[in-house]
Amino acid sequence: MKRLAWLTDIHLNFLRHAGLSAFFASLPEADAFAITGDIGEAHDVAEHLRAFAELGPAYFVLGNHDFYRGSIGSVRAEVRKLCRGVPNLAWMPDAGVVDLTESTCLVGHDGWGDGRLGDYQGSDVMLNDFALIGEFDGFHEDPAQRLAKLHALGDEAAAHFRSVLPEALARFRHVVVLTHVPPFRDACWHEGKVSDDNWLPFFICKAAGDALLEAMAAAPDRQMTVLCGHTHGSGEAQILPNLRVLTGGAVYGKPCVQRVLEVE
Repeated sequence: MKRLAWLTDIHLNFLRHAGLSAFFASLPEADAFAITGDIGEAHDVAEHLRAFAELGPAYFVLGNHDFYRGSIGSVRAEVRKLCRGVPNLAWMPDAGVVDLTESTCLVGHDGWGDGRLGDYQGSDVMLNDFALIGEFDGFHEDPAQRLAKLHALGDEAAAHFRSVLPEALARFRHVVVLTHVPPFRDACWHEGKVSDDNWLPFFICKAAGDALLEAMAAAPDRQMTVLCGHTHGSGEAQILPNLRVLTGGAVYGKPCVQRVLEVE
């Protein structure tokens, strides 16, 4: 049995030095940490990841806020380099299938709200992503260009899951998936209910969800637990008998451990 401490949307850039010290001192003893994105922002995400690595193995994906005031490409390059030099850190898109126990493994990808569910064309939502992430520069007034980029980011996540899940499901009875964005409508919790069509385009990665559904429908003797965040609303959804999604809640400036999972 191993203890996996799960955190999401901790937004450590909202804390000053004393708050950061108190946060890391408060973390429970665990065999490993699983972090499902929005750790900080582009300028400080690597620093926070180093702090986790001092406590034990940390497996993570990145969230949209982790790229703020930078770019997806530059932050991913930085954390990729960091993980090569820090054995306790693993960015899941590079890590592939990670053995936790003889029967349980980890896989993961950042994911992205891919605009495929809800009413993208009619939505009045304008995320800070489109102003603060370099890859969206110049797309602010062009909904079609933004949608094409959202589709591409969602497709990237789906392709990754389709590449790693065959091995994971062949070798392990239980697969734990780390991703930032909920992959299903029923897991897109906010203030106790599922988000509406105005917000769904930016808070679900449908492409990733389709890949997970395909894999688990074809493997009824296996179990999958998805850990995600992004919405700041907590909830649980049973998508298939063998596919459960836990969505973590969050409050800016009050980072916490969502739960400690005991993994057999």
